[in-house]
Amino acid sequence: MLVQDRQGKAWPGVTFPGGHVEVGESFHDSVIREVLEETGLTVRNPKLCGIKQFITESDERYIVLLYKTTDFTGELQSSPEGEVFWIKKDELKHYKVSNDFMEMYEIFINPELSEFFYELNEDGDHWDIKLY
Repeated sequence: MLVQDRQGKAWPGVTFPGGHVEVGESFHDSVIREVLEETGLTVRNPKLCGIKQFITESDERYIVLLYKTTDFTGELQSSPEGEVFWIKKDELKHYKVSNDFMEMYEIFINPELSEFFYELNEDGDHWDIKLY
C-alpha cells in the first residue's frame, strides 16, 4: 500500500495520501489532483470504497471519502506534506501510524465494511470508533 509519513502537528505519523476538495472540483478529480501533488503519481479509475465521518466541535458533520485504485503511472516522489513510500501491512509495526490509521485500513481492505464513524459514548466523555 502507498502511505505518507506526515510530520505536521495536526496529523503526524504514517497515513494515506489525501486532501481537500477545491471549489468547483468533483470528488473524483480531487483524488487525482491530491495524489499527484503528494506522490507524483497520476492515478486512474479511483473507486469509492468507503467513508469516514465525525462531528466537529461546532456540531458539523465532517465526511472523508475513501478511494482506492491500482491503476497509476509516474514515479513516486515525496512532497512537503511528507515522505511517501510503499509498505506491507506487517512493516507498519516499525512506524508510528496516525490516529485511526488501522481502522481506515480495514475499510480499504474489507469489502464487507464501508463506513467508519466516531460515535460519542453514552457518558459523553470520549469518542468510540464504529466500523460498519
